[in-house]
Amino acid sequence: MKLATLRNGRPDGQLVVVSNDLTRYASAGKIAPHLQAALDNWAEAEPALRTVAAALDRGEIAAQVFDPALAMAPLPRAYQWIDGSGYLSHLERVRTLKGSRNEELQTDRPLMYQGASDSLSGAHDPIIVADDDSAVDFEAELAAILGPVPMRPTKQDAAASIRLLTVINDVSLRRLVVDDLQNGFGFFHAKPSTSFAPVAVTPDELGLAWQDTRVHLRIRITVNGKLFGQPDTGKDMHFNFADLIAAAAQTRQLGCGTIMGSGTVSNRHDEALPIRKDGIGFACIAEARTVEKIRYGKARTSFLKAGDRVDITVVDAHEVVVFGSINQVVKLLGTA
Repeated sequence: MKLATLRNGRPDGQLVVVSNDLTRYASAGKIAPHLQAALDNWAEAEPALRTVAAALDRGEIAAQVFDPALAMAPLPRAYQWIDGSGYLSHLERVRTLKGSRNEELQTDRPLMYQGASDSLSGAHDPIIVADDDSAVDFEAELAAILGPVPMRPTKQDAAASIRLLTVINDVSLRRLVVDDLQNGFGFFHAKPSTSFAPVAVTPDELGLAWQDTRVHLRIRITVNGKLFGQPDTGKDMHFNFADLIAAAAQTRQLGCGTIMGSGTVSNRHDEALPIRKDGIGFACIAEARTVEKIRYGKARTSFLKAGDRVDITVVDAHEVVVFGSINQVVKLLGTA
């Protein structure tokens, strides 16, 4: 089952069911006005939504053309957004950045931070920055949207709480990371609105690509039309989603509608940009720059500037797009 939220002039948007091929949609308004309402009543809403999805795919109900540019984030505002650190190879590369702490890298417990979730961005919303010297970086990740999670859950409880999966761009302003970290309270100004793919899917939609609460697909990133990376999302995920959820709920329960990020997808390799057509590459600019500093003595890849465009897409083994694409352009505040 694939769900999306369309703009309707209200903060939480309109919940719709999207066809399996991402081309059509049907309203879910009679079941739930928005996704949070469906999550709050999941035991009744899920089977009703699945009935609509099946009828939509069989062509038995009226449908409209699905335009991902009209989609908001699946949860345009969420009670909680937590980003974990599932991929140690990402941490191994970026921990050399100024302001990072080497001693925090560990293999027994994931790092995580709580991000802002009052205003989450849609797949085609621009990345708006106040100035062109913020060192804008994308971070391509997976995310799980959860039902309620009890405090100190078992791994089985954590896995069972996963309602939907999607893709995100956890935008970072690298120039501001140092100040945030040195102030001792973690990320704040360095993390503007996180962007989401137009569609969220139930785990069963992924078939064999969903194993051990890991998504085993390829996430492809292009910058201004050039291939930047296409790492395997399951290969080097040290902490799976169940691990991340259980760690987040050690001292409190997690409310229904919490979003858990996987951390920046990252694979271990020795490549530098530009990569070959069959290369692995990177899911953020910071990693690419770190490799360049080691190999060439200085970074060659620039951070994003106004006018740059980023596309983030997850595809299966047959190159079928799974969640729709995040396609964003960087814009300066106040410009058209």
